[in-house]
Amino acid sequence: MDILVWYSLITIGVSCFTIPFLPSKIKSVTAFFLVLLLAIASSVPAISVLAGSPLEKIFYGGIIFGNIPLRIDFLSAWFILIVNFTFVTGSLYGIGYMKPYADQKENTALHWILFVAFHVAMLSVCMLQNGLAFLIAWEIMSISAFLLLIFEHNKLEILKAGMNYLVQTHIGVVFLSIGFIWVYFSEGSFDFISIATFFSHHSPKLLFLLFFIGFGIKAGFIPLHTWLPHAHPAAPSHISGVMSGVIVKMGIYGILRIVFYLNTDLVLIGESILILSVLTALYGILNAAVVRDFKRMLAFCTIENIGIIGMGIGIGMIGKGINNPFLMLIGFAGALLHTLNHSLYKSLLFFTAGNIYQQTHTRNMEHLGGLIKKMPGTAFFFLCGALAIGGLPPFNGFISEFLIYSGLIEGIKADNVQFSSMMMLCMAGLAIVGGISMLTFTKAFGTIFLGSPRTTLHHHPKEVSLVMQIPLFLILLAILVIGIFPNLVFTPALAVASNLSGTSAIFSKNILSISPVMVMIGRVSLLMIVLAALIFFIRTKISASKSSEYLPTWGNAYVAPNVRMQYTAKSFSKSFAKLFSFILSEKKRYPEIGSNKIFPQPRTFHSNYLEFFENNFIARVNKRIFAFMNYFMFINNGKIQMYILYGFFFIVILIVASFFNFL
Repeated sequence: MDILVWYSLITIGVSCFTIPFLPSKIKSVTAFFLVLLLAIASSVPAISVLAGSPLEKIFYGGIIFGNIPLRIDFLSAWFILIVNFTFVTGSLYGIGYMKPYADQKENTALHWILFVAFHVAMLSVCMLQNGLAFLIAWEIMSISAFLLLIFEHNKLEILKAGMNYLVQTHIGVVFLSIGFIWVYFSEGSFDFISIATFFSHHSPKLLFLLFFIGFGIKAGFIPLHTWLPHAHPAAPSHISGVMSGVIVKMGIYGILRIVFYLNTDLVLIGESILILSVLTALYGILNAAVVRDFKRMLAFCTIENIGIIGMGIGIGMIGKGINNPFLMLIGFAGALLHTLNHSLYKSLLFFTAGNIYQQTHTRNMEHLGGLIKKMPGTAFFFLCGALAIGGLPPFNGFISEFLIYSGLIEGIKADNVQFSSMMMLCMAGLAIVGGISMLTFTKAFGTIFLGSPRTTLHHHPKEVSLVMQIPLFLILLAILVIGIFPNLVFTPALAVASNLSGTSAIFSKNILSISPVMVMIGRVSLLMIVLAALIFFIRTKISASKSSEYLPTWGNAYVAPNVRMQYTAKSFSKSFAKLFSFILSEKKRYPEIGSNKIFPQPRTFHSNYLEFFENNFIARVNKRIFAFMNYFMFINNGKIQMYILYGFFFIVILIVASFFNFL
């Protein structure tokens, strides 16, 4: 632990004093190696913890902080490994993605220094278990993410997205601070263990709500999610992959940390989280299905998957509350596995989105089409990520969703009719989410990669460089390994859930029965891959021996096709959007043709879907705040004499208040 702490500090120091002075081409490579070495240094103790016992080091932080425990327990180790893999692949991808910005020497130098600091801060969040020290690491992590997000700060929409994120993340910090201070005044310690002590002799509802709001803003549960659809599209794609892959997972980490300290009111809180999570998943995927900005679509899919992870947490809490070890362990293990799986396929999808944006300079699906011919590798990786996020075998998303479905089915078996009905509705909700997810990515893949180009781009897109493809290979390999050998990750996930919930998995026969099922799923997945490869090989051999002739697409006797005749992303989801118009409200901008316009001029039509919570709640609150602040605009009148007079009156008020002992 001492070596890890010193190595982290040295890594930040080296990045600060070397990266600014290196040539532009080496800055990103240096940052990658620093991240890689830090990942190795922190992964070794994390792996040893999962294989053995937790590590702990106590530092004395003076009168203010007291003892600062630095602990790597099972939960910390699990998230440290997820963070490290995502940061390594993200920094490797960033080497190629940031090449077009090589002329911005100061900006790129700061970017990579912040990336290393971001990594260190996130690892610190996973290990620090002192409330004040945790909040400092959390703040460094949040500010680093903000500065990385606004890399192209000269663009107004990116700066607005960054400020939106910064404001909302600090609202979360306020709730977390109140929670930690409350525990301190009650128990006299900032140590996380004192939270468990507080829960043992107080009602946990209000304190848990404070922590859930604080961590839930970072995670993206509705209605605390509104920063996320703006921030992910605005950030550079390797930052988007890291933010979606792991920074939202820090919210999940915090929620799980607090959940494992609970011993009372577990059923009530678990049911609340389960219902909120189903609504979050549905809301996220509904919005993803209709938006045409493919990075914004992926951001809404992050909200959807946070909902699925929350369902696992809710199931686990209910299982612990009703003393059902199978339900508890399968729920928590499913949540932990889906956290890992989502970090893999979502970073894969964001990196492929970065490939598309770098080559086309647009995020609007309606301007694309036919990219599979220009970027076949990117199309392949995007398709694999789409199938994985849809929960289809042989990819990893199927494994974690299978566990969550298993937990819901176990819950349906309960004797309580009301409880069983709730589980059935949640399972139906999860099934609907899966179906809409397939609709979403069928629309995205078909619009972006298939058909013909819908607009003429400024330059011809081509496949990205090898350094941007290597991380995609690594992520896809990890996805397939989990899909084929699920017990490699299911067993440690079960150990984490078992250790932190205080239950031994060996006492549950139902849990042991899942392991052979996992093996069977892996074998079937491997068979699917082999069959697909065999069919492709046979088809290639047969096609090679025959001549090929390319003709225009059959058009039902219409011999003059036009690219505008293709399905667009909007037309693909139009009927679906109408079905859910009470949530997916569409804003149209079209100048109507007047009755006196005999020969009307050409005009354009534009429409976009409004985000429900942002449009109906946040926008209205902002409007009221601005209206209230306008009453004080007379103060800012631009007259220097008035400003001097304000200062004079302020001094007079202080003197009078001091005279009457008001101060």
